[in-house]
Amino acid sequence: MKPPIFIIIMTTVISGTMMVLISSHWLLIWIGFEMNMLAIIPILMKKFNPRAMEASTKYFLTQATASMILMLGIIINLLYSGQWTMLHTPNPMASNMMTIALTMKLGLSPFHFWVPEVTQGISLSSGMILLTWQKIAPLSVLYQMAPSINPNLLMSMAIMSMLVAGWGGLNQTQLRKILAYSSIGHMGWMASITVYNPTLMHLNLVMYIMMTLGTFMLFMYNSSLTTLSLSFSWNKFPLTTLLILMLMLSLGGLPPLSGFIPKWMIIQELTKNNMIIIPTFMAITALLSLYFYMRLTYTTALTMFPSMNNMKMKWQFENTKKITLLPPLIIMSTMLLPMTPMMLILH
Repeated sequence: MKPPIFIIIMTTVISGTMMVLISSHWLLIWIGFEMNMLAIIPILMKKFNPRAMEASTKYFLTQATASMILMLGIIINLLYSGQWTMLHTPNPMASNMMTIALTMKLGLSPFHFWVPEVTQGISLSSGMILLTWQKIAPLSVLYQMAPSINPNLLMSMAIMSMLVAGWGGLNQTQLRKILAYSSIGHMGWMASITVYNPTLMHLNLVMYIMMTLGTFMLFMYNSSLTTLSLSFSWNKFPLTTLLILMLMLSLGGLPPLSGFIPKWMIIQELTKNNMIIIPTFMAITALLSLYFYMRLTYTTALTMFPSMNNMKMKWQFENTKKITLLPPLIIMSTMLLPMTPMMLILH
């Protein structure tokens, strides 16, 4: 894709999301979603092949359906309240419609089927945008309409998403699909706390975006797409392999790493709301996700490459890819746990 065209398309994607973030009028929010969706499709098809074409078509169809349901909810709300503002949606029917549309855009279960398929069909850089930037707009709308959301609907979707992410990722060897299931799981954690403490959803989103960006950048640096290609990388880039290991464990939410902060706070907040069974169940499903991250770290860092690198000269070409912003991303994705008390004060 030529740079001027790419810049124009990326500007449209960013301005679409910004429009959703700053609007309080339902029609403008809907237009922002549409701009964002139509501009992201050429980015998904950047490396043009039949697989990318199929992935983009699936993405377009699901997002268009979600937009249609969102517009239906907006119109029902308009008929009942006579206004376009999003500050309160008194009608439960409209609220449920909007929630379903937004969860469909996010890829929460039972509308999760498009996420692994689309992520697998596109390049790593497009996948990175799809699983990070594209989550911001729907979550911001959920954040703003949190008081009128039906908690039972959202919580049941969240728990289903965590289960789907745990079971779906177990048998995967494709890294993009693993990250897609990871995304479904994290969206489930965010959805579970939205009604009770929306600030924690923000914290979880920021942590998730940092960890996912770091992981995708390392995979792009390594040009790894499968666990097999990842297991070869330890012979060439031992340090990078170690960083992938740490980021994977952080994504899984292992205690000394940053990924544990949002899980800890969400479970604490739910227990404050007199829930015991649900957070226990969520912690158990987190173990499922942790298992497939552990499997990745095992194949990457703990299994020896078939032939040792005994040569004096390196026969591989040096990697010339730029790794801008990767060091701070990795530090923030792994070492923020000591700052938890400050985050508690902020929220």
